[in-house]
Amino acid sequence: MHATLPLLKATDFPAIRRSAVDTLQVNLGYTCNQSCLHCHVDAGPNRREQMDRATVERVLDVLVAKAIRALDLTGGAPELNPHFRDLVREARGRGVHVIDRCNLTILSEPGQEDLAEFLAAQQVEVVASLPCYLEDNVDRQRGAGVFERSVRALQRLNALGYGRDERLPLSLVFNPQGPSLPPPQAALEADYRKFLGERFGIVFTRLYALANMPIARFGSTLVSKGQFRDYMAGLRAAHRLQNVAQVMCRTLVSVDWQGFLYDCDFNQMLGLHLHEGGTRHGRIHLDDWLEMDLDGNPIVVADHCYGCTAGQGSSCGGALA
Repeated sequence: MHATLPLLKATDFPAIRRSAVDTLQVNLGYTCNQSCLHCHVDAGPNRREQMDRATVERVLDVLVAKAIRALDLTGGAPELNPHFRDLVREARGRGVHVIDRCNLTILSEPGQEDLAEFLAAQQVEVVASLPCYLEDNVDRQRGAGVFERSVRALQRLNALGYGRDERLPLSLVFNPQGPSLPPPQAALEADYRKFLGERFGIVFTRLYALANMPIARFGSTLVSKGQFRDYMAGLRAAHRLQNVAQVMCRTLVSVDWQGFLYDCDFNQMLGLHLHEGGTRHGRIHLDDWLEMDLDGNPIVVADHCYGCTAGQGSSCGGALA
């Protein structure tokens, strides 16, 4: 695999600082039942990295100590972490809003037969990856049969009230098939609603249109095809300064499976830690955060940050503009 960090580190992206943190995004591990082409985590069935119970307990400590309002769980497939359900229950018991970034097919994996019911009972927001509403495109990007399994999963979530009950929000996530920016989110959402509703009776709360980041598996593919520099040139040309004020890293901290902190999930995958400050680990860990304040901290930037500010903008919560 081609490393893209050397191609990204030299940057003129604007300097930015964090404001107050309201979301803790936690990567519970890289194990996944899928290996998607656009995955910036390089997750898959053969990855074994998983957050342990002690680190999960530290996540819960930080949620309380820092009065974090939202816990955003990601992976891999976060549900495959053996402590996933305990973490969800305990966070919800503390009044924290929990988001599960779900690949949908996990709901039909052996051992996960009651997962959908668990998520509904805990009133967990589901953010579900469905990179297109056309079967061929989804299966090409994510594997044969994934679209059909995803449709069945969405229908099951709908039957439990997801996308219908305001307490059970269901968001879908779109990613482009290749090195291009996503189309306007509002128009694409209308297309999703029309096609999925008419064909399968599926309803959902909102659609998030996310740009593909030039890192990890997708970035390596761009390098292999000789498309990396052109893709970066397109991102930089489409940069909109007004999007900088709304990028997710201003109010979010990302945590890896070992408990180390990053400004965002993308920096985590590139190994770009928060600015270090003489901590006991040599880099900032959840343990250190309990004893420090990250508000106003400078955010580590590189050229991939243009992926969040190009065009309509892109974040874990969809378009910015």
